[in-house]
Amino acid sequence: MMTVLLEGRGELAEWRDAARRLAASGVAPEEIEWRERYRETDLFAAPEVSSKLPALDASKPLTVPPAFIGLAEAVICHSDPMRFYLLYRLLWRLQGDRSLLDVASDEDVARARAMDKSVRRDAHKMTAFVRFKEVGSGISLNGRRKFLAWFEPDHHIVARKAPFFQKRFNDMDWVIATPRGSAAWDGEKLTVSHDPCEKPDLTDPADQLWRTYYANIFNPARLKVKAMQAEMPKKYWKNLPEADLIPGMIADAESKVLDMAKRQASEPLPFHDRLQEAARRVPAAPQAPVGTLAALREEAAVCTRCPLHEKATQTVFGEGPENASVMFVGEQPGDQEDLAGRPFVGPAGKVFDQVAGEAGIDRQSVYVTNAVKHFKYEPRGKRRIHQRPNIGEVTHCRWWLNLEIELVKPKLIVAMGATALTALTDTKHKLSDIRGQPIRMGKERTLFVTVHPSYLLRIPDERLKAEEMALFRADMVRVRELMAGMAHYFSH
Repeated sequence: MMTVLLEGRGELAEWRDAARRLAASGVAPEEIEWRERYRETDLFAAPEVSSKLPALDASKPLTVPPAFIGLAEAVICHSDPMRFYLLYRLLWRLQGDRSLLDVASDEDVARARAMDKSVRRDAHKMTAFVRFKEVGSGISLNGRRKFLAWFEPDHHIVARKAPFFQKRFNDMDWVIATPRGSAAWDGEKLTVSHDPCEKPDLTDPADQLWRTYYANIFNPARLKVKAMQAEMPKKYWKNLPEADLIPGMIADAESKVLDMAKRQASEPLPFHDRLQEAARRVPAAPQAPVGTLAALREEAAVCTRCPLHEKATQTVFGEGPENASVMFVGEQPGDQEDLAGRPFVGPAGKVFDQVAGEAGIDRQSVYVTNAVKHFKYEPRGKRRIHQRPNIGEVTHCRWWLNLEIELVKPKLIVAMGATALTALTDTKHKLSDIRGQPIRMGKERTLFVTVHPSYLLRIPDERLKAEEMALFRADMVRVRELMAGMAHYFSH
C-alpha cells in the first residue's frame, strides 16, 4: 500500500503530478491511500507520510478526454476526502474505456458528477452571498477604498472564484476571508492563500440602511418560501444583515396580501385602461361617409364584441387601397402593432416586407389586415407575451374581416397562418395540406395559404429556419405570379 499526502486545498496540479506517476507505473487504485495534510492531527506523527512516488515513465503516456479535465478541476475542490481516490479510479479506467464519462449510470461517473454539481452550486452561492463591508478609514495608501467580506463555503472554492471577484470589483481593494482560505486584491495583484481564517468583526452602520431597503422591496404576494430557501439556504442567513427580518416578513405575508387586496379598488387603473379612458375624453372627429373603409375603421375602433378589447391599447384595423386586388390576412396584431395601431409593423412585419419586396410585391398596392383586431397577450414582468386567439375570439372578429372583404373586393386573398385560414374558411384544414395551392372562393375570388412570418422567427434551428424561409419566399413568388396573371386565371 502506497500513501500519498497532499495539501488538499483544491489544487489540481499536485494530484495530477502524483496520479500521472502512479498510473504510468501501473499502481492500481486499490493500492493507494490518499491523505490530506490539513487533516493530519497527530502531533507526534512524522510531518511527511508520503511514500516515495515512482519516477514518471515517459514511455507510457496517459491520455484522457477533454471532459475529464473540466470534471477533475471541479471535483478536486470538493471537501470529500475520497475525491482523490475517485478521480484516480476514473483516470485508471479511462485508459481502457475512452467513453466512460458518457455512461451516466456508472457509479463512479455519477458520484463525480454529483461532486461537480455540488462544487458549482457552492461557487454560485459564493458569488450571490459575499457581502463586502468597508473597513478602517475606507481609503488605502493608493487612494482606493478597502473592503472585507466573510463567507463560509462547503468546498475549496476560494481560488476557483477569486478571478471572478477581481474582475467584478476591480476598482477597490478587498479581502474575502473564509475558513478554507482567503483571496485579496490590491489593484495590481490577486493573492490567494489556503490558510484558514477566523471570522472578523464586520459590524457596519450601513447595514441598517440595507435592512430598511430590503423590508420595503419585499413583496408578500410573490412569496414562495420553499423556492426562497432553495436559493438562499438558512446556513447563509447568519452572515446576511437582513436575515433576521425574514421570519417576521414570512409570518406577516398573508395579512399584508389581504391588505393589498382591500386597497386595490383605490389604486390607479392599469396602463392600457388609462389610455382608453383618455382616448374617450378626446372630442370625436367628423365621421367618415357610411359604406367606406374609413367609416368601418372608426366603428371598429370602439369594438367591444369580445373581452380582448379590455387589455389592448387600441383596435388594429387593416390598411391599404380600398380597391386592392390582393388582401393579405394575418392572425392578430403583436406588441408593436398594438402600440402603433397599424398591422405588420413589428418583427414579423419586417420579414413580410422583406420577402414580399424580394418577390416583387409592392406593399402599398395590397391590403393588409388581421383575422383578429386586438392584441391578445399574457403579461410577464414588463413584457407582453403573445397568446393565440381562441375560436370564440376568431368568430367574433370575423364580423370585421367579412366587412373588409366586402368593401375591398379582392380577387386574391392570402391567408398567413392557421388562425387566418380558420377565419376565412370556418374549417380546420391542416395548413400544410393546402399550403401553396390556389383555392377557389366563389366565382371571382381565390384563396392562397401560407405560413405566418412570425412562425419563421420562432424556429430555433438555423438550418430549418433557412429552409422554411426559402419556402415562404417561394410562396410569395407564387402570389406575385397569381397577381400578374389574374385576368387570365379568372377567364378559365
